[in-house]
Amino acid sequence: MQTWPIQDAKARFSEFLDACMSSGPQMVSKRGVDAAVLVPLPVWQRMQATSRMTLKELLLSEQGRSDTLSVPLRGKAKRRSIDGIS
Repeated sequence: MQTWPIQDAKARFSEFLDACMSSGPQMVSKRGVDAAVLVPLPVWQRMQATSRMTLKELLLSEQGRSDTLSVPLRGKAKRRSIDGIS
């Protein structure tokens, strides 16, 4: 993956985009620190299709909510005694 300084990516955007399309993802750096990645559309679509919801998204979504809480019944497990005390 090639890294492009942000100035070069902005000034030569067509070349930057062509490199992405032909060679795959391209990194952009800002002040010498990696900041972003330009990826081809099929790669992005594949990543989106396989991604899962974050906990925040799950908690804020209407999906998966119900009025009743389904809690499995507890088994009749026996407790261990500690030093002869039950």
